[in-house]
Amino acid sequence: MRRHFLFHEKWRKEKMEKQRYYISTAIAYTSGKPHIGNTYEVVLADAIARFKRQQGYDVYFQTGTDEHGQKIELKAEEAGVTPKEFVDNVSGEIKRIWDLMNTSYDKFIRTTDKDHEEQVKKIFKKMYAKGDIYKGHYEGMYCTPCESFFTESQLVDGKCPDCGRPCVPAKEEAYFFKMSKYADRLIDYINTHPDFIQPESRKNEMMNNFLLPGLQDLCVSRTSFKWGIPVDFDPKHVVYVWLDALTNYITGIGYDCDGNSSDKFNKYWPADLHLIGKDIIRFHTIYWPIFLMSLDLPLPKQVFGHPWLLQGDGKMSKSKGNVIYADELVEFFGVDAVRYFVLHEMPFENDGVITWELMVERLNSDLANTLGNLVNRTISMSNKYFNGVVENKNVTEPVDDDLKNFILQVPKNVSAKMDKLRVADAITEVFSLFKRCNKYIDETMPWALAKDETKQDRLATVLYNLVEGICIGASLLKSFMPRTTERILVQLNANERSLEEMDQFGLYPSGNRVTDKPEILFARLDLKEVLEKVEKLHPKKEEPKEEVKEEKAEDVIDIEAKPEITFDDFEKLQFQVGEIIACEEVKKSRKLLCSQVKIGSQVRQIVSGIKAHYSAEEMVGKKVMVVTNLKPAKLAGILSEGMILCAEDADGNLSLMVPEKEMPAGAEIC
Repeated sequence: MRRHFLFHEKWRKEKMEKQRYYISTAIAYTSGKPHIGNTYEVVLADAIARFKRQQGYDVYFQTGTDEHGQKIELKAEEAGVTPKEFVDNVSGEIKRIWDLMNTSYDKFIRTTDKDHEEQVKKIFKKMYAKGDIYKGHYEGMYCTPCESFFTESQLVDGKCPDCGRPCVPAKEEAYFFKMSKYADRLIDYINTHPDFIQPESRKNEMMNNFLLPGLQDLCVSRTSFKWGIPVDFDPKHVVYVWLDALTNYITGIGYDCDGNSSDKFNKYWPADLHLIGKDIIRFHTIYWPIFLMSLDLPLPKQVFGHPWLLQGDGKMSKSKGNVIYADELVEFFGVDAVRYFVLHEMPFENDGVITWELMVERLNSDLANTLGNLVNRTISMSNKYFNGVVENKNVTEPVDDDLKNFILQVPKNVSAKMDKLRVADAITEVFSLFKRCNKYIDETMPWALAKDETKQDRLATVLYNLVEGICIGASLLKSFMPRTTERILVQLNANERSLEEMDQFGLYPSGNRVTDKPEILFARLDLKEVLEKVEKLHPKKEEPKEEVKEEKAEDVIDIEAKPEITFDDFEKLQFQVGEIIACEEVKKSRKLLCSQVKIGSQVRQIVSGIKAHYSAEEMVGKKVMVVTNLKPAKLAGILSEGMILCAEDADGNLSLMVPEKEMPAGAEIC
């Protein structure tokens, strides 16, 4: 009987404990100051971590910096400082920006931390003793910025397939990890854990382009530079970047190779979510799980490869001169406006775009008008008509029920979106609440009620409903715009609502008094003035007119005209936007790639003769123009259900035809 009681008592205590949630970002490389695209990731992770806390989870949120490698050694030499001095400076700058963006991380790890370095040495030695690491030599093409070796066949136009920069021949003694030893086990894990790699398109890319064709052994040490963690038993080698960097996710929470791991590690591992950029998903979903298998540790529950935040003219890079920094944006718009923008403008799978013009538009419409004006009008009317006292007189009309039902549904919608990591959709749901409150003002017309002596109780009820709705909306906003939540609730003289309390309407204390000095949450900005300031910050480099004219004169091709067709002939063709979700080389063919193309709700297989111009990996994620009503045909024995359109220059080089603006898969080209 006593044993039965103790069992149930233990079960009861476990139920009372908070669920644990461990989230990490990729650690930022300390080669230079992070731009807004890099900063987006830590803001996204912060929004997820904050919402999990609102849901009642015991959250551990880790971020930090990756500080070893040849690139750092070279940059430090150029700057005339030691590598440690260089990374101390850059890591401090990264941490400053993470703090500026009000991110609520629990740990900021550095790979130069002594405890991390000691564990990496032990991990390397353990893997070597187990036979998973062996000594050999590497010969291939090396990309210094990416710190990666590639075979000739992996290069794109002779350049690095990841960053597009030139590669140089390199040969050196190295230790290698036997990736193939664990490949089948990883394939089985991915197949039996469908949520492990998200979004789905990233999983297809990893399986089709890397795992199924067969993994090569991975170089895990270097001898051509010294700035790294030395291999204990062979000190001329330093541990190569990925084995060093990826292990931060376990060393940061107290993993010990000798079996003396901390309570924190035992509590939080395996991680619930590794949040990383889509460009490094291969390292996190292939190399990292295999390293963990070698250490006999459970795999993280999910790896999410988020898309990129692009400048209006493409991916941000210092060489292009199109970099935007978070602290610059904060100077113009404020922290929460920048947080709102990067979270709201990033789709779940596709790249988002940031421009100064779009930032101003969002600030003026969504933040100043939809939210700021709503709060200001509500407080001002409460002061004007009732001396700031907000009282529920319960004089209701059917429009009130419609408002209440809408508002009470929003927290459920937000939770559903956040559980699926659809953060942009979640913040849109919150703003739908504020838009509904604005509509309620138009429906009830408080200014008209104020003119009628007999409608004073109805007017009081309307204003109460508005204040209550804003309180719920402001509390929901906390994960995304925490300081704005505080500012709203202070002005309303209200407490933050928990998610559990958001299934009730009417918790705002009747008779409470709002502030008599409402503040402007977001001031509207003049686009012309903003762009003039930006021009001073980043003067545009104009190309000489002569060069432009010469370029235009050369950049034309005349081709032999085909017979004219009628409009009816043209109407028979159907063109649509397709999104390539997977792609692989056609075996025994020098020209063909086989792509899985999402068109609307369907996925079609299309074979294209473009292998000489695009790698299979490069194709994945692209939006392309497709002829969708061609009769299916077989190419090299493979069924092709359409045609991907390309342009060809005089030298036979091909370029995919892609939409200029973001378009959904299936959009008609007309």
